[in-house]
This record gives sequence, structure tokens and C-alpha cells, in this order.
Amino acid sequence: MALEKIDAAALDPARTVVVATGNAHKLVEIEEILGRALPEMTFVALSQLGDFEDPEETGTTFAENAIIKAEAAVAATGLTAVADDSGLMVDPLGGEPGVYSARYAGVHGDDAANNAKLLAKLEGVEDAVRTARFVSSIAFIEPDGLVTMGEGTCEGVVGHAERGTHGFGYDPLFYADAFDGKLTTAEVPSEQKDAISHRGEALCAFIREFEKRD
Repeated sequence: MALEKIDAAALDPARTVVVATGNAHKLVEIEEILGRALPEMTFVALSQLGDFEDPEETGTTFAENAIIKAEAAVAATGLTAVADDSGLMVDPLGGEPGVYSARYAGVHGDDAANNAKLLAKLEGVEDAVRTARFVSSIAFIEPDGLVTMGEGTCEGVVGHAERGTHGFGYDPLFYADAFDGKLTTAEVPSEQKDAISHRGEALCAFIREFEKRD
């Protein structure tokens, strides 16, 4: 899914939220949920506004990296920005890939390679102990520096082969407990995934915090 370039001059700064990503799937997922709470806002991906260098994700937690990415997007555009940092934590691997989820195999965003590495590291591990969880941290930062956060998790297990064509990342390998362990998060439509996903939970947690400010 390609993202078209947008002329930043055509946007209303007071009604625009920059999503600090170049991932079209993540943009859609965030827009679908936040758009219901912030219907007056237009959501655009950072990559649609120009070619910006990715900030170095030096955080040791998802929350720290989410803040780093959102702050960089605000600095680059002068607009309100929201960033997600998320990943998969696998119990028998001591929490790997964790904050390195997107670059687990060495190249950022290479889903096929990341999934292949994960399966290789779990080879021979019994089903009963292949427990894992997706974790997401949301950072929403306004130009004045005000930060609002949200956190979410989704429990499940890692399968033995990819299944499903929806979603992205590790979705084809992750059997969510919310689906009784029978479906991966890549086997359900986005609205079903949003209802139980770590990112959906984190976004909803953010919305609750945001609404407390009114």
C-alpha cells in the first residue's frame, strides 16, 4: 500500500495530526481508531510530507521510543504528532524481539525475514510454552510539548507457520487469546483486530487520558 505525497502548505495546522510512520498499514490502523475520537482532525503519515531521516531509537522501552519518534515528527513539521512503538515479546526467548521487533533480522521493516528468524529461534519449542504478547505504547505530542500517553497489550502464542493475509509484521504468526487461540491476528478483518489488539488498546487508553484534559 503506497502513500501519496501531500503538500504540507495545504493542511490546516490546527486540524492535522502527523503519524510518525511510513507504514501505510499502521497509518490506517491509527486513523481508524483515533478518527472516531478526533473526527475534526486529518491524519497524515510523516513520510507523506517529505523525506525525513528516522530518529535513532535509543530507548530501552516502547514508551521511550514512541516519545523519541513523536518528538522528532513535531520538530520536523511543527505539527501535532502521534507515534506508536510496538513489538512482540516472546516468553521462551526472554522477551525477544521486544523493542527490536521491526529490525529483528537486521533490516528495518523486513517482515518476512523477521518472521523467519522468530520461527527459527522457536524451533523445537513446545506449543504450551510459546506464549507471547504484543505490546504498544502511544505518544501524542503537541507543538507546545504537551505529552499524552497510552499503553496496551495483547496476549497470545506464536504459531509454527504464517496464516492469514490481513495485518502486517508478526500478525500471521500470532494466535490471540481473545480469539481462543484459533485465529491469528492476520486472519481477521481490521475492525476485529482493532477491538482486541495491543495498538487498539493503547489508542483507547490514550483517548481516555486525552479526554480527561477537557
